[in-house]
Amino acid sequence: MSEPFEPLIVAFCCNWCSYAGADLAGVSRLQYPPNARIVRVMCSGMVHPNLVVEAFTKGADGVLVCGCHIGDCHYLDGNTKAERRCDAVKLMLQDFALEEERFRLAWVSASEGPQFAQLMTEFTEQVRQLGPSPYRPLVSA
Repeated sequence: MSEPFEPLIVAFCCNWCSYAGADLAGVSRLQYPPNARIVRVMCSGMVHPNLVVEAFTKGADGVLVCGCHIGDCHYLDGNTKAERRCDAVKLMLQDFALEEERFRLAWVSASEGPQFAQLMTEFTEQVRQLGPSPYRPLVSA
């Protein structure tokens, strides 16, 4: 009998807002799936599309980029840069034959711990419905 599929999610979180939102979710003891591996970045705008593609090709089933709300970026316009880069990511996903639903860009502020937990729950369930990534390494029995 095989175990149910549990997706691996890589979440690139902005240091100033979304990472702090994830921290708030944790200290508030909010429950969300443990599927995410959070990568702290100084700004969501520094997440190059190649980083996202590399996460997928190394076995991630879903990738999330979280940053400050538009207008609240610590670096002024990093989140708008992230938005533009995410458009490029969506085109690259087509080249790699991956569903666009495996990738998401979201804005989470430092005070939005409950929203972060809800985002993680919803995204994990969305990726679970898609099934394993074709790039996920096969586990030998």
